[in-house]
Amino acid sequence: FLETTAYFCMKPKMGEKEVSPHSFFSIWHEFSSDFKDFWKKENKLILQERVKEAEEVCRQKKGKSLYNIRPKHDSGIVSKNCNNT
Repeated sequence: FLETTAYFCMKPKMGEKEVSPHSFFSIWHEFSSDFKDFWKKENKLILQERVKEAEEVCRQKKGKSLYNIRPKHDSGIVSKNCNNT
């Protein structure tokens, strides 16, 4: 614990000789909860950007047809019967 507080440059409060676990972890709790909130917001933004990119790719692929559609020719039995009447 003492090595961790020294690593983060924690200093004891006025009137205390050492950093208490309560003071260290209260600050750590605030930091971790703020970090978690920012992490969630950032992930949500990244997800929205990826969805927009995927929608754009989908729109571009719909614009380009991978196959050609030919018009239907009247060469079946029904067309021959319709022309005779």
